[in-house]
Amino acid sequence: MDRKYFLKASGIGLASFGFMAAAPEFLHQFARAADGPKAFGKKKTLVTIFQRGAVDGLNMIVPHGDSAYFDLRPTIAVPAPGKTDGAIDLDGHFGLHPTMGPLAPFWKSKQLAVVHSAGSPDNTRSHFDAQDYMESGTPGFKATRDGWLNRALQETTGKADSPFRAVSMTQSLPRALYGRAPSVAMTNLADFTVKAGIYSQEMKGGFEGIYQQNAKDSLGETGKETFEAVNFLKSANPGQYKPENGAVYPNTQFGRSMQQIAQLIKAGVGLEVAFTDTGNDIRWDTHTGQGGSRGQLANFLRTFSQAIAAFATDLGKRMDDVLVLTMSEFGRTARENGSRGTDHGHGNAMMVLGNSVKGGTVYGDWKGLRNDQLNEGRDLAVTTDFRDVFAEAASRHLGAKELDKLFPKYAARAANFRGYLG
Repeated sequence: MDRKYFLKASGIGLASFGFMAAAPEFLHQFARAADGPKAFGKKKTLVTIFQRGAVDGLNMIVPHGDSAYFDLRPTIAVPAPGKTDGAIDLDGHFGLHPTMGPLAPFWKSKQLAVVHSAGSPDNTRSHFDAQDYMESGTPGFKATRDGWLNRALQETTGKADSPFRAVSMTQSLPRALYGRAPSVAMTNLADFTVKAGIYSQEMKGGFEGIYQQNAKDSLGETGKETFEAVNFLKSANPGQYKPENGAVYPNTQFGRSMQQIAQLIKAGVGLEVAFTDTGNDIRWDTHTGQGGSRGQLANFLRTFSQAIAAFATDLGKRMDDVLVLTMSEFGRTARENGSRGTDHGHGNAMMVLGNSVKGGTVYGDWKGLRNDQLNEGRDLAVTTDFRDVFAEAASRHLGAKELDKLFPKYAARAANFRGYLG
């Protein structure tokens, strides 16, 4: 096979394998992906959604039972349930933003749960640092080389693993998937890149360098097998895909990402971890003109909820084996600012969705929003470390057992789990 034709036709960029000796073996696994479910069997899948930019959790999951909420937000507070444009009541104290109606049925059916006042013990208000800490799983420590999701995969890595075991529907590999366990980053199913993490030895010339070193060995055959796997993914083209159960995905970057994650799950390619963020269509960093029941945040929450609801509706019974987990690097100030927006805060709300979730409950310790209850007199206090939320998903959904390795520098243990998975 002509090398230039192979590189052009495959549409694959291979970056930094763990060890050169293992590279051909990793590529050979693509051939198995073409066999679908019969090759990899039934898998549990964790879908992680990063709301980059710091969503306002107090207007997403509204504490309408706390009177201080309305005092702190005279122009952007979401009215209490029963009032015009009021929150959708959840438990008498908390409510969904009114534009998040698509998720309300999953709350009623106890498939959706919330962990409120969750976040990092580190007080940074830097988006970059907070995102790095959340994805590495080591808040306050910047030298961690791998990500928490990759460490969860490393524990059970085997030669028979699917090359699509970990997929990120993003332009580049997220920090959470850096590490020894190979991961795939793609923006769509027809054009994707493979990343193997920062533990690898950099190769000059990228794939061409690998090709030249292995041309006389097995890579010639591997190229053909890789084509087969790529063609298999292309056969699940979004333009041909028909969501089930009447699901309608919003025509946004995030909506398309969620639809394609659903496609991969249905295709049976051995997907265990999926990652995506909310994309450029949704901007959570609402310093000015945030709005309350209506406005920019309301619009973002609407399409966000529509995409997640469509995903769960589309998968239906398959949600028995799927867990959706949302996160954001930190929350926003409890008090609205002079521009009718909110600034960088601390505690936030996370959501979990799946048929195995003990839903219909807001988990976490709620301190309150009075001045003496706030972090530094301005933010929602963190009462649940985000690592405990992550650890519960990794342990009780993916089967990870070595929590001390999953979150170095932190004593993650089952006693700290919030119980959203029982």
